[in-house]
Amino acid sequence: QVHLVESGGGLVQAGGSLRLSCAASVRTLSLYTMAWFRQAPGKEREFVAAIWRSGGSTDYADSAKGRFTISRDTAKKTLYLQMNSLKPDDTAVYYCAADSSFIYSRSWRNDDYAHWGQGTQVTVSS
Repeated sequence: QVHLVESGGGLVQAGGSLRLSCAASVRTLSLYTMAWFRQAPGKEREFVAAIWRSGGSTDYADSAKGRFTISRDTAKKTLYLQMNSLKPDDTAVYYCAADSSFIYSRSWRNDDYAHWGQGTQVTVSS
């Protein structure tokens, strides 16, 4: 059973920064594609960023490019999302997701991820 626990959310002013963390109860973090999704009130859950299992490369939604950085510490089995230049539109619950099945493939769809954390709230005030 994979457990994901997010932390680091909070209230920040526009232009500020936050660093989200996701602790994963897995044996080997690099065997999983790890991703961040977010869901704003009244909206569908959307892809933010991912580190792909295959090769460890990263990918970002257009809204996150240049402002957010996804990274992982395999020794600590922890995924991070550094968020800079935050905007009110970034307000959402941020979820950590993991899946071990994307060996030679990639997915930006939340339905394709098997494991999810409980989410952490990020609120950006204007």
